[in-house]
Amino acid sequence: MSHPGQPPSRRAAGTSSGPQGTRLFSTEALRQYASEADFASDEPASKHEPVLEGISPGLETLRFSLRPGRQTIGRNSDNDIVVDDSSVSASHGWIIIQHGHYVIMNTLSTNGTYVNDRRVHEATLKHGDHIRLGQAEFLFLTRERGAPRLIRPRWIAASLLLVGLGVLAWRLI
Repeated sequence: MSHPGQPPSRRAAGTSSGPQGTRLFSTEALRQYASEADFASDEPASKHEPVLEGISPGLETLRFSLRPGRQTIGRNSDNDIVVDDSSVSASHGWIIIQHGHYVIMNTLSTNGTYVNDRRVHEATLKHGDHIRLGQAEFLFLTRERGAPRLIRPRWIAASLLLVGLGVLAWRLI
């Protein structure tokens, strides 16, 4: 029995041995392996494991986990993230992590890459960004929709500083 992330067993995949014992896989076995190892996910989005969530008609059920490194995105089955939409180029773009940030890059696609309705060649993504590849639309999520936003410590510090200054001014008056 095979598990996602591991090659299918020899008998189940219909493999044969090539020269020097190299395993050869049929095209169908490779497709099956790729579909088992894809990045489709039901996992919750987080800052360290963001997701692309489909929002255009026909893509609403798709959710792709983004991992560190570079992931290719496009219509061809050899991409890390496969988007079956004719408006998406065969090799549409990349999503990479650079200096702790996720960056989307267009790789000369025909119909362009848009972030928040602005055509981009390269853009750093933040939570809630609307991404359009051709006509295929996605949301970039670093937390689940409807999840409360945490208050950042610097806002708390700034608020306490303002309260302290207010109390000091009140005592001086």
